[in-house]
Amino acid sequence: MEFVLISQNEEETQKLAFLLGKTLFKGATIALNGSLGAGKTQFAKGIAKSLDVKEEISSPTFNILKCYFSGSMPFYHIDAYRLEDGNNIDIGLEEVINGDGITVVEWPNFIASLLENVLKIDIEILDDNTRKLTFSSNDKEYEKVLSSFKEEL
Repeated sequence: MEFVLISQNEEETQKLAFLLGKTLFKGATIALNGSLGAGKTQFAKGIAKSLDVKEEISSPTFNILKCYFSGSMPFYHIDAYRLEDGNNIDIGLEEVINGDGITVVEWPNFIASLLENVLKIDIEILDDNTRKLTFSSNDKEYEKVLSSFKEEL
């Protein structure tokens, strides 16, 4: 299943992510693709908000993984950008991917070997504020999520 939405600004991107987050299940992994400044972290913020995460969400670029436990279930935020050389990916990320909470992965192509069943979201910059979001998955569980998400819109 695949469908496309257009977001007009950061707030709308976060709202879409919030609505999607409400339909996710324990163990869900979201793979966010997009260039620098596309809105991947804004999307992660919206999902965290849907889980009632209390902490401020920021890109874990230098940490690679940030874990948040204050919400309704654990929220794991991975930024794999620093793993671009393909080395050193054996740092325990597989323990949180498809684990006991919701995992959002920025730059998933750098750890593709760790990601099997994911909901893929491609974020494309159309102009300074506007983003094209393409949601896709061939997994039956994520197809159910996308169907529920579309009903919420």
